[in-house]
Amino acid sequence: MTFTEKLNVAWRKSRSLVCVGLDPEMPKLPARFRERPDGVFAFHKAIVDATHDIVCAYKPQFAHHAALGAYDQLAAIIDYIHDRYPSVPVILDAKRGDMGNTAMYLAQEAFDRFKADAVTVSPYLGTDAIEPFTKYADRGTILLCRTSNPGAADLQELLIDGEPLYMKVARLAATKWNANNNVSLVVGATVPKVIADVRAVVGDMPLLVPGVGAQGGDVAASVAAGRAGNGAGLMISASRSVLYASNGDDFAHAARGAVEQMIADGASVA
Repeated sequence: MTFTEKLNVAWRKSRSLVCVGLDPEMPKLPARFRERPDGVFAFHKAIVDATHDIVCAYKPQFAHHAALGAYDQLAAIIDYIHDRYPSVPVILDAKRGDMGNTAMYLAQEAFDRFKADAVTVSPYLGTDAIEPFTKYADRGTILLCRTSNPGAADLQELLIDGEPLYMKVARLAATKWNANNNVSLVVGATVPKVIADVRAVVGDMPLLVPGVGAQGGDVAASVAAGRAGNGAGLMISASRSVLYASNGDDFAHAARGAVEQMIADGASVA
């Protein structure tokens, strides 16, 4: 099953557009996980077990795990999701981008070592840096288009022939770079009009939409701007607002509640 097929199954089963980011921050974990050698995995496992039926994807953040030296725990949680909840895709949020030869090894890392269903990739080195990822026809390559951070406009909104750079990325993603129909885009929730503009160009291509919750993006506005013709088409991503909804013994229950609130606010399949 390809990444897109798996995502469609997850949307259909869960009726949810919510993607939960797995971004471990040791000081924020409940106390009982901080001293455990497998504390990151154990925390993520509890979150996944509490939310698996009401999400469309999980998105472990590579740098958060790498900074903790938790490579094995990152691999373990991806394996756990695949084994226990095989209909839920896993996106490795690594934001890779390098010249072709190095990109080949970065793709192997994401897809062969960590066995992610999809990976986030920067498009700004161009075609030869993207192809090592997209050649994995059954996996997803999610290109940064217009990101949710405050500095995104510095470069991504520069005009080229009267059109913002992020729209050039969207057009290439929908055509030249999408020969295997496995490309998606990251478009931040902080600027809903951009989501609508990108959707108009890329059709029903899946969009990963970060920036709700802690970054202040609006769920309902993002969904209204970006819902695809199939009633889905979006992965509305939240990390801190879900993972750290509580740091007490009720953390997993609180995380589920945060996801349920996002669904109630509009992050549901039509």
